[in-house]
Amino acid sequence: MKQDDEIKFLQRLVAEGSLSRRNFLSAAMALGVGAMAPALYSTAAQAAPKRGGRLRQGLTGGATSDVLDPGQILDSYMINIQFGQLRNNLTEVAASGELVGELAESWEANADATQWVFKIRQGVEFHNGKTLDSQDVMASLNHHLGEKSTSAASGILTGVDNVKADGKNTVVVNLKGGDADFPFILSDYHILICPSNGNGSIDWQSGIGTGGYVLAGHEPGIRTFTKRNPNYWKEGRAYFDEIESLGLEDPSARTTALRTDTVDCIQKVELKTASRLAKLPGVKVIATTGNKQITLPMRTDLAPYDNNHVRSALKLIIQRQEWLDKIAFGYGELGNDSPIGPANVYRATAEELPQREYDPDKAKWHLKQAKMEKLSVTFHAADTAFAGAVDAGALMRESAKPAGINIDVKREPNDGYWSDVWLKKPWCGSYWSGRPTENWMFSQVYSEDAKWNETYWKNERFNKLLIQGRAELKPAKRREIYVEMQQIVHNDGGLILPLFLSDVMAINDKIGHPEQIGNAWELDGMKNAERWWFA
Repeated sequence: MKQDDEIKFLQRLVAEGSLSRRNFLSAAMALGVGAMAPALYSTAAQAAPKRGGRLRQGLTGGATSDVLDPGQILDSYMINIQFGQLRNNLTEVAASGELVGELAESWEANADATQWVFKIRQGVEFHNGKTLDSQDVMASLNHHLGEKSTSAASGILTGVDNVKADGKNTVVVNLKGGDADFPFILSDYHILICPSNGNGSIDWQSGIGTGGYVLAGHEPGIRTFTKRNPNYWKEGRAYFDEIESLGLEDPSARTTALRTDTVDCIQKVELKTASRLAKLPGVKVIATTGNKQITLPMRTDLAPYDNNHVRSALKLIIQRQEWLDKIAFGYGELGNDSPIGPANVYRATAEELPQREYDPDKAKWHLKQAKMEKLSVTFHAADTAFAGAVDAGALMRESAKPAGINIDVKREPNDGYWSDVWLKKPWCGSYWSGRPTENWMFSQVYSEDAKWNETYWKNERFNKLLIQGRAELKPAKRREIYVEMQQIVHNDGGLILPLFLSDVMAINDKIGHPEQIGNAWELDGMKNAERWWFA
């Protein structure tokens, strides 16, 4: 590392509050900067985190039907409120992609990863003053388990046999089969820790948690107001005094709100205006690339999508490069009808899973195998599904015509889209932020019994491999299993995945922030409320 790079690294540590003045000066002098060391420190210290102020943010994905039950979180608005402000998980994924402890201080597994023991962090208080203990953790995990659970996380927790408390500060999770990735799963934004009611249930209705901010006002999907938790257990986090979150579904409204200083940050910047927005004084546009993906789920339990030849035909009529150029404006990469993205470890190579190309003639062949000469279908879309969803539908409508496929694109309202359209309509637009592990993604969305199986797809071989892959501890064998699963989804699934997208957000230049979390969700992995500050 060159001297300049080493100095910048030290300055970043100072700005993040993790390096003292004495240690900076000592390290800088050792690098030979001499008398310049104090000035270099001062420059870095001016950007160091400071407490105070109200962060105002424009969020999407909210609905008037939203509730504070963590198992019912549907989209980014409530992810930011609950996961990013009010509550904590047992584990969390750091900016580096490494799994670190949150409310769990440590964890360890037995030899075959069928039992995991979690040591609960001591001295943590809920917003109401109750001390966190193993009963809260046990009740919070059980909230997502069992046949009667309505939690969206039930699919990724199907491998859990039981959860037991072992004293006040230890929780033991027994699995039905080995799962080497289980601690990763507990970082999911649904699996938040709430206070126990003492009868096995949890108090989710109040919004009480152990997070950096306390709920002070909540109009679902419209406005949420929180105040800093004075007893937050994380040092060097939750710098703002207050957070005001506004539901702004229209992309133009979000941009206008930022330009007029109505909000300090927005998510889902309209990609076609991102370059112009970045040129405005006082505005900073940030793009991070992870596993975020556009999906066009077809319900395989309904005609005509119950016929794989029809599904295959529709996968072949999308000009993916055109979508990347005109819908994503270059912010992303081509998708290949597999949900395992560029940040996943066991992603299939181009040789293992060749890129699907636009081929209307082959689509015609598939229709003939389905005993069809032509096909007429309706695609349901809204901007909240993904930016430019309706425009993407129009491109698809044109590119489908040479194959004898007529697509009617129906624009749906943004409000209520995730409760009234997604999982309801036979074919619609959707998006996923992706998941850190293959097992997590497959279990939550493609397992036959997953609550969020948006394609209603069932494949016996796939589900058998899912269990095998989860328990396999040898990386080479595990990769072999996950590659085959990707091939099965690609060839048989109800998934059309045209693109992986970059997350693009915009903030005013008064905001200071550390290195962005790019492997999860936008707005710094939805942790912006506790990680950012006003410089």
